Amino acid sequence: MNWISNYVRPRINSIFSRREVPENLWSKCDECGTMLFHRELKEALYVCTSCGHHMGITPRDRFKAFFDGGVFTEVAVPQPVEDPLKFRDQKKYPDRLRAAQKKSGEREAMLVVEGEIGRTPIIAAGQDFSFMGGSMSMYVGNAILAAAERAIETGRPLILFSAAGGARMQEGILGLMQMPRTTIAVQMLKEAGLPYIVVLTHPTTGGVTASYAMLGDVQIAEPNALIGFAGARVIEQTIREKLPEGFQRAEYLLDHGMLDRVTPRAQLREELITITRMLLGESPAVAGDLPAPAEETLPDVVAEDTGQAADPEQDAKA
Repeated sequence: MNWISNYVRPRINSIFSRREVPENLWSKCDECGTMLFHRELKEALYVCTSCGHHMGITPRDRFKAFFDGGVFTEVAVPQPVEDPLKFRDQKKYPDRLRAAQKKSGEREAMLVVEGEIGRTPIIAAGQDFSFMGGSMSMYVGNAILAAAERAIETGRPLILFSAAGGARMQEGILGLMQMPRTTIAVQMLKEAGLPYIVVLTHPTTGGVTASYAMLGDVQIAEPNALIGFAGARVIEQTIREKLPEGFQRAEYLLDHGMLDRVTPRAQLREELITITRMLLGESPAVAGDLPAPAEETLPDVVAEDTGQAADPEQDAKA
């Protein structure tokens, strides 16, 4: 029996035993509970292929699918003073920053880049909700100012993707002061006659909603995005009334005139190309990789019989 116990049984178990699957190969949809293969989910821009639920996406992943060929260049952002208030709760603020940087792989909660969409040069800024809830910090204020200044310098429109839970509590009043700073940055764009387009993603709340996120020339939101200033429970307790169903969701705000469009993530790129070129007074984008040739560069019509360019006057005489 030893050879059966020592060889045959382990061999059978190795063949029919269930293999362990790495946890990072699958993601579960928060809305419908469907298990989604990570590669398919990434190709779908982190939108559930079963129910259409829009999951969180980092600015870098978004920009890779957003810009022509996935090519963009980062815009430098001035680094503010670290931990100006020497704030500490359960952890020191610098320790929280380092943990968020290690988790997200980014320096801060805002990424500013420049590139082309549909052969249209733009400046883009995106908030990363995975970095301390996308909270508005002094760095985020500096990033929006840098984006606005770069847009004015290059004469490009600015497209901003918002995703935040409000101002960063570890910076106190200095975080709240980014509301007027970013409002001034938006005003600079308007005075320069440059388009400012905001795409509100889930969630966009607090002081971000009360400042730069609601000041766009065009306001677009992703489906079912939570958008508001205070939480629904706080509002109900304040006004002592039951809020309507879907309150503070993108579709509700669209019906009540707070938004211009609610657009699925897969369609955002083409819609932003169209809107941007329209606001710049340019012709519609041409489908394909290359723009249409200018009329003056078109070759002359070649006559089939002689191989020479056709002459309208000789044709008339004939």
